[in-house]
Formats: sequence, structure tokens, C-alpha cells
Amino acid sequence: MTSASATEAPQPRIPRHPDGGVEQALVAIREEGLSARQLRMARRIAQKHGLDPATDHEAVYLLRLKGIDPFQRENALDLMVPAGATTRDAAAKPKTPAHDRPLAEQPQLPQKTRVDTANLPATDNRSPAERRQQEIMAIQKDMARRRRRRMRMLFARLAAYVLLPTLVAGWYFFTLATPMYASKSEFLILKAESGGSGMGGLFSGTQFATNQDAIAVQSYLTSKDAMLRLNEDEGFHAHFAQPAIDPLHRLEADASAEEMYKLYKKYVQIGYDPTEGVIRMEVAAADPQVAADFSTALIGYAEERVDNLSARKRENAVKDAELGLAEAEQARRAAQEKLVRLQQDSAVLDPRARIGALQARIETVETEIQEKTLQLQALMDNARPNRSRVEGVEADIRRLEALKAEISAEMTAESAGAGSLAETAVQIQLAEADLATRDMMLAAALERLDQARRDADSQARYLTTSVYPLPAQDPSYPRAFENTLLTFLVFSGIYLLISLTASILREQVAN
Repeated sequence: MTSASATEAPQPRIPRHPDGGVEQALVAIREEGLSARQLRMARRIAQKHGLDPATDHEAVYLLRLKGIDPFQRENALDLMVPAGATTRDAAAKPKTPAHDRPLAEQPQLPQKTRVDTANLPATDNRSPAERRQQEIMAIQKDMARRRRRRMRMLFARLAAYVLLPTLVAGWYFFTLATPMYASKSEFLILKAESGGSGMGGLFSGTQFATNQDAIAVQSYLTSKDAMLRLNEDEGFHAHFAQPAIDPLHRLEADASAEEMYKLYKKYVQIGYDPTEGVIRMEVAAADPQVAADFSTALIGYAEERVDNLSARKRENAVKDAELGLAEAEQARRAAQEKLVRLQQDSAVLDPRARIGALQARIETVETEIQEKTLQLQALMDNARPNRSRVEGVEADIRRLEALKAEISAEMTAESAGAGSLAETAVQIQLAEADLATRDMMLAAALERLDQARRDADSQARYLTTSVYPLPAQDPSYPRAFENTLLTFLVFSGIYLLISLTASILREQVAN
């Protein structure tokens, strides 16, 4: 009993050698950075093997001297004493030194590792559910981190490509841009009253009569010709070349006509309303009085140009009227010569008077014939008419009829070298009618020539100003807030378009 108790008693502690080798080994074990759980496990295994270490690190040292790895799970299980066995049996079991065992049976002892590495023994004792939950949380944190990084990149891109240009544009419009004063005016074109007829007279009092003129005036006022004339008269280039104008709208001293024309089209806006026939013009300049002067000068140019649009037409009308008058005079002269020639060629001076006289004689003879006929009928009504009187009356009737036939033959008979008296009278009458017609045509040509000359000397188109240009008190341009908002929308649209294009291309490449 006493021997058994002595055998089962714990083995004494390791003696401390004077050379200090054990202390160095313990220091090396402490430097491995073992966890508290690993040290507790080493102490338990050492106690199961009958060792009595003073510290946990000494337990690791003693186990390693016996060739036991306290941190290898399968070795720890093998060291468990089965039920019914005693510690003595386990201790009495012969052990093979570690250096004499085969390589496959040698315990995989933990190597001394550097503290800054992660090759430490595993101490994870979590359950699979906890491990899965922690992995899910890690994935969610990673996704949140990526989302935050993407949001930061998105805000950085928006700030670089949208907000920064918008801030620059807003700074320019609010602080640097030169205020421009706009002078507005409205005018319309009227046609001079004329004696026109037809469709021209129908639309003479409406805007359709001057629609083409209004469009022509609008085109002229927005042309380079009007700009060059305005520059010569009012100094357009000198005004916009002042140092007070901001650099984006300032003209250089040696600016070309094309550069001036670009600025002219920007600050001279003209619109035409065909339903009302009104032309609206807006002229902007750095000085309100200069803007009003520019607008007044342009209205004067428009009135002069609209009057010159029909100048050639009026000149052609005068030439046509003069040509028509010359033709009418020549035709009247020919008709008059024809009438005179017919009168000269006829046997009598006035055939119509001669025919009238002959017709009067025929009427007198016919009256006498009627009287003689009645007298003869009265004699024949007697039971015994006087034969001599009856024969005398009949002879008178025959003589009167012969005289009537002679007079009629004189009107229709042709004379030597000329036609009959009736034919000559008809020709003279036609010649006189032709002469009267030529006289009327000559009078109309004279009237038309007179009207054409009056139209050529007078103004055919009038430009009536309904709204006169006045100097503005407050600047109209730049519209800082509207322009800044427009800049923001434009750059936002460009950025959105580029982002969508890049996403589509990335998706296509990924597929």
C-alpha cells in the first residue's frame, strides 16, 4: 500500500540547473505569445501525465521534454486515460523517444514563431452557427464599406464634374459678368394707299400685304450689312471693346468682322409675329443710353431699307407707263390719219350728211307717192272715173317711184375710184370710233404715267414705331440665377449621359 502510494505520487519538479538552460527555455516559451487557454490546457495535460509544474510555461516545457505537444488535439485525446486504467499503467507503458519514432508518428510540435506573424496556434472554439453569423456580419460590413467608398467616389465625381463647374459659372455670373441693359421696341410696316384692285386691294389693309417686306426687314437687321453700318455710325466695336466689359464679351482692338458679328447676333434679337404683323426688337449694351441709340439707328435703317425694296418696282412702273403712252399716241395718230384719208378719198366731203340729205329726199318722195296713191284710189272709187285724170295720177306715181329708185341708187352706187356712199360713210364712222377709242387709251396712259411718277416720287412703305426704344434703369443680363441653374442642369445631364454610357460598356465587356 505504501509502495503504491509512492508510485502514484506526483513526480518532483524539475531541478534548476545552475547553467541557466531551463530559464532560457522558459523565456523562449513566454516569447511565443501563447494564450491563456493554451497555457491552461498545457497545465491540465501535464497533471494527467503526473507532472507537477510550478507555472503554465513550465508545464509546456515539461511536456515538450517528454515529446508531447500539448496543443495538438489528437495527441491530447490519445493521452486521455481510458476507463478502468490507472495512471500507473499509463506511466508504465513503454515510450519510444521522439527522435527514434518514424517521421509519420513523430508529433508535430509547434515551432517557435515570430511575434509579428499570424502563425499562432488556433484558439477558435466557436460553434458553426456563431461562425456563420460572424462571417455574414463580416460580409455585410464589407458591403457597407464598399458602399460607403462608392458613395464617397460618387460625391467626389459630382463635386469635380458638376458642382465645381456650377460654382465657377455662378461666380462668373454673379460677380464678374458685366451687366447689360436691354432696350425693347416694336414696329410694323404699312403700305401706302393706292388705287389697287383685285387681290392686292383686298389684302392692302392687312399684314399679309407687307408680310414679305417684314421678313426682308428682319433678315436685314440681323445681317452683317446692318452691323457694319451700325459700327460706322454709332461705334459698335468701340463700345464693346471698353476695358470695363468682362473678358468673355469684350472685343479685342483688332477684332475681325466675324467676331463682331457673333457678338452682334447675341445682343441684337429680332422677332416677327406673322399673325399681328409686328416686328419686336431687343438691343442690349453695357450702357442704357447706348442701347437706346443702337435701337433707334436700327429702326432708321429698317425704314430706309423697306422703302428701297420697292424702288426698282416703281422705276419700272414709270418706264412701262411712258412706253404705254408712246404706243397710245402712235395708235391715235394712225387712226386719225386713216380717218382723214377716208374723207379725202370720198366723192363728197361729208358722206354721212349727203346720205342724210338723200334719205330726207327719199322720205319726201315716199310721202308724195302715198298722196298720189290715195288720190288714185279716190278716183277709182267713182262709178265712172275720169280716165285722163286717172292716167295722170298713175303717171305721177310712176315718176315718183323712178325718182326714189334713182336716189337710192345714188347712195349705194360706187363712184369712180371709191366705194359707194354708204360704204364710205360706214368706214368713216368706224375710223371715227377707232379714233375715239385711241383718245381714251391715250388719256388712260397719261393718267397711268402721272400716277407712276407720283408713286416713284413718294414713299411706298412706311415703318410705324408702336413702342419707342427707351433707356433701361435696371440691367436685364446676365440672368445669374437662371444661367447658373442652366449650367448645373447641363453638366448634370452630361455627367449622367457619360455614366450611363460607361455602365453600358462595362456591362457589355463583362458579358
